[in-house]
Amino acid sequence: LPNKQQLAWHEMEYYWFIHFGPNTFTDKEWGQGNEQADIFNPTELDCRQWARIAKQSGAKGIIITAKHHDGFCLWPSQYSTHTVRESKWRNGKGDVLKELSKACKEYGLKFGVYLSPWDRNHPQYGTAAYNDVYVNTMKELITRYGPFFEFWWDGANGEGPNGKKQQYDFRRFEQTMRRFAPNTVVFSDIGPDIRWVGNENGFAGETNWNYLDTAGFKRGEGAPPTDTLNQGNKNGRYWIPAECDVSIRPGWFYHAEEDDKVKTPQQLFDLYLKSVGRGSNLLLNVPPDRRGLINEKDSAALMAFKTLREESFANDLARSGKAELHTKGSIFRRTKFTDGDPASFEKLNDYKNTSLWIKFDSVKKVNCIVLQEGLEGGQQVAAARLILLNGIQEVKQINITTIGRKRILVFPAQEISSIRLLIREAKGAPVIKEVSAYLLPESLTAL
Repeated sequence: LPNKQQLAWHEMEYYWFIHFGPNTFTDKEWGQGNEQADIFNPTELDCRQWARIAKQSGAKGIIITAKHHDGFCLWPSQYSTHTVRESKWRNGKGDVLKELSKACKEYGLKFGVYLSPWDRNHPQYGTAAYNDVYVNTMKELITRYGPFFEFWWDGANGEGPNGKKQQYDFRRFEQTMRRFAPNTVVFSDIGPDIRWVGNENGFAGETNWNYLDTAGFKRGEGAPPTDTLNQGNKNGRYWIPAECDVSIRPGWFYHAEEDDKVKTPQQLFDLYLKSVGRGSNLLLNVPPDRRGLINEKDSAALMAFKTLREESFANDLARSGKAELHTKGSIFRRTKFTDGDPASFEKLNDYKNTSLWIKFDSVKKVNCIVLQEGLEGGQQVAAARLILLNGIQEVKQINITTIGRKRILVFPAQEISSIRLLIREAKGAPVIKEVSAYLLPESLTAL
């Protein structure tokens, strides 16, 4: 079952990734680790600008690449000699993490870090001593810049400066997190708390279980097949939900030649439907430019993306309908699944003989239905059917597998007078939190 940190994570829906470091200035995606520290020189760095734009775009938090594969630390770490301290930026007195953690607090955003285990700079990489270095670095981050909502482990493992590969002591890394940051969810391709979705295109499986079996698998090259990561395991042993990571640009780091390749608001909305709308979370990478600012092109797309979400989901038509629960010939007037209250829900103990109805006084035009399942007791729904009716005439039937935290279904607009939801298969008694209906702008349903 999900723990309280995981349940809080499920509620975040959308937050930012920030890739920033020497690669921003060398135009690379992966640095070699031998770059001069002076390359890093964001002359107008303003983490408050990042946090302000993130907040205005509706993001709930920011995860930054505190250290990418090149080993460069965005804070003056005592466990590395390849950091902001060695650069000319702010005369070696700068600290990106300090500024960003402060900005996140100011704007009410949660803060997280990505700390690459792979390090192409550290002289001890590829030896047992490097595991000590990594553990000490984790502790340093937690004590100086925490609390973190999420800690991100990348699966990449290549050679260090000495040509050696590292045997990571992930068990020890995990124990360190549990001891020093028990409220932080830890991400890697197989968890322990959050899993990779199996692609970097930002979409989860239409079937998406929050359970995963990890026995026999390792992080990185030994991870489960990508389709397993994408869909989870119906009867998986552990609660390890998927996170969808994707960049607003083709690359993860800023490259000026990609300024005209920023995803459009409509493309971002489509990603939202395929991540959050499939019960996952959207981790959207927004890389600052060489000035140390979120670029105007990215900012404009993000503001329009926010407007699209707000306008699309402003008017829940289901609230104006009459909600009923039909079971074994009896009809009960119920409002718990259409009241918009996140704390209320309908538990269907006899789901096979139960259907949920929303009946309208007049015909409504609808092209989107949102279903939400309560997850506190686990994820239950394995198959469901939505029937849209106009009078007694069935106008559309939609068959789905999982619901999860949120399932957003988009279809060509229909004129309807009632909605019927049937749960056809479940692991246990389903908990339905909400059934909502919307009319989205046509331009958004055509993608």
